[in-house]
Amino acid sequence: MKLLSTLLRRFVKSGTLRVYDAEGKLHTFTGTPAEPVVTMRLHNKSLYTKLFFNPELYVGEAYMDGELTFEEGSRVFDLLNLFSNNRTGLTSHPVQSVLRHTWRSLRRFHQHNPISRSLKNASHHYDLSDEFYRLFLDEDMQYTCAYYLDPNDTLEEAQLNKKRHVCAKLQIKDGMKIAELGCGWGGLALYMAQIADVEVTAVNLSIEQIRVARQRAEALGVADRVHFEHMDYRQLQGKYDRVVSVGMLEHVGVGHYDEFFRKFRSLLNEDGLGLVHSIGRNAPPGTVSPFVRKYIFPGGYAPSLSEIFAPAERQRIWVADCEILRLHYYYTLRDWRDRFMANWDKAAAIYDERMCRMWEFYLISAQLAFLTGSEMIFQLILANKRDAVPIVRDYIVDNERAARKTA
Repeated sequence: MKLLSTLLRRFVKSGTLRVYDAEGKLHTFTGTPAEPVVTMRLHNKSLYTKLFFNPELYVGEAYMDGELTFEEGSRVFDLLNLFSNNRTGLTSHPVQSVLRHTWRSLRRFHQHNPISRSLKNASHHYDLSDEFYRLFLDEDMQYTCAYYLDPNDTLEEAQLNKKRHVCAKLQIKDGMKIAELGCGWGGLALYMAQIADVEVTAVNLSIEQIRVARQRAEALGVADRVHFEHMDYRQLQGKYDRVVSVGMLEHVGVGHYDEFFRKFRSLLNEDGLGLVHSIGRNAPPGTVSPFVRKYIFPGGYAPSLSEIFAPAERQRIWVADCEILRLHYYYTLRDWRDRFMANWDKAAAIYDERMCRMWEFYLISAQLAFLTGSEMIFQLILANKRDAVPIVRDYIVDNERAARKTA
């Protein structure tokens, strides 16, 4: 416990962390101010070394396995909030600094995503039971950041706002041919087909998501105009008036951004428009949390804008607009977590308690990353021609207001 204590004394600059070791002895680490207080118990001596060398992985893993529990009203949210507010104390430790340097040096290996590996990575997360996802997503099963006109919007309202916002930017009109790269369970593609007489080709690597999306298209009577294909975006061919990607760039990998923008540009008609919506970071290039990389999104990464603009420039595609959404994903994850916790028993019946603890840890850590960390959402409008969109942004608001009036 001595080794771990040296890290925790340096780590806790604000609040108090109380740790019962595996033998029941209490260790207290206090910052200024001393509140809030979080009390946890370690049930395995092997955690002393594991947590010293890689706390970002083994805290979550220990919680999943029941080897780290909480005392006196503390919760995993409280621990992660304490962690988030003391992040600099952890990253400044020499051992943690070396660890992060090692992770950065391995980024291209961790995010090397040829088609075969991308298929495996997508299946790891997205081929879970759709019944599981229905426990916490909105009715349309949107699994990307919503758009809150007000923090008190319902999740359903905010996800509808997001679809309107995206389509307002793209100026969706009758007769258009649209490609969607990474379509989830099909909600955006189906929405576009409902607001205009368009033909949509949507691709995705998740077999389960494609299956559900096709069922939904049949039920809505638009299967003749909305085609869901199980393929990698790099395999899609043709020319389209609009190309949209919401929540897929995070899975492309840092070594594949030139490839992504090259394909994106090749799919766009000369007068076409595209939109990319992705998690990003308001910070220099970094790495993925080892817990997220191992258990949640293997091969995933939220890029800095500097990592995105350079390959876009190399492919000579116009970034006609860039919008940063700061707290919208925090509100989205707040609502997902509330619904997940309310349906914990149902989720455990589908999988097990360990799976529930893993998802609780993931949702909370992601939520706090958008509140106290560097995570944000960016939306780019892309075009082959500089005048493909109006010269002022008023058209976006005008289109959104018109969409709300016709709803």
